[in-house]
Amino acid sequence: MSTDLAERAPSMLTDLDGVTIAYHRTPGKTPGVVFIHGFMSNMDGGKALFVENWCRDHGRAFVRFDQTGHGLSSGAFEEGSIGRWAADTIAVLDALTTGPQVLIGSSMGGWLMLLAALARPDRVAGLIGLAAAPDFTEDLIWDQASPEIRETLLREGRVEETGSGDEGPTVFTKGLIEDGRRHLLLRAPLAIDCPVRLIHGLGDQSVPWETALRLQKALRASDVSVTLVKDGEHRLSRPQDLDRLGRTLEALLAQL
Repeated sequence: MSTDLAERAPSMLTDLDGVTIAYHRTPGKTPGVVFIHGFMSNMDGGKALFVENWCRDHGRAFVRFDQTGHGLSSGAFEEGSIGRWAADTIAVLDALTTGPQVLIGSSMGGWLMLLAALARPDRVAGLIGLAAAPDFTEDLIWDQASPEIRETLLREGRVEETGSGDEGPTVFTKGLIEDGRRHLLLRAPLAIDCPVRLIHGLGDQSVPWETALRLQKALRASDVSVTLVKDGEHRLSRPQDLDRLGRTLEALLAQL
């Protein structure tokens, strides 16, 4: 069933800048659900399709979409930035949803969901972060880069990291780092008041699980819970992880 969902032709949203965002939308009741994918990922991942099926089974409105430079949306990946992708998320929220929404953000999507909640507090009823990675451009790329990599990034404007297996190189740009600094969230109290659920694997090799605790502390909201999965890794896409996500979403929607 997930394969069939992934193979469907998407609809397209064109924003005021002429950017084309590919998306799939399922009608249903509110609060609806919006899934926000991660860095170099897309809307056809297992978690997004699981949530789409869950929402369809429960009669909930749902949207998944590709950030610009990802999947079937327009734009070059190297020209992307946290600000650009946050704008994509807000455009989807404004144009493709009505009423209150629960945002689910995976990895980088967890940063974008926070920025969207800050921009549209009256529309965002709840947040679920899956290995949420706010501030990763500074904390996990720049701060951990060697002096040689930093010099190359500043001089040439880009660096490539070789992927493992069949994955191609990951490109990081100077623009990504500089724009990320304009959107850092963990350096001060975070004025978000809706319920937040954070799920993070203790075995995550991409985003430290301590990030979830930093985010919990920064959030102004009182209703924030963190679930640490002892054997969980970054993707959190195993059957037991998806089952946990479904239960978390159901419980959150029940209280809204």
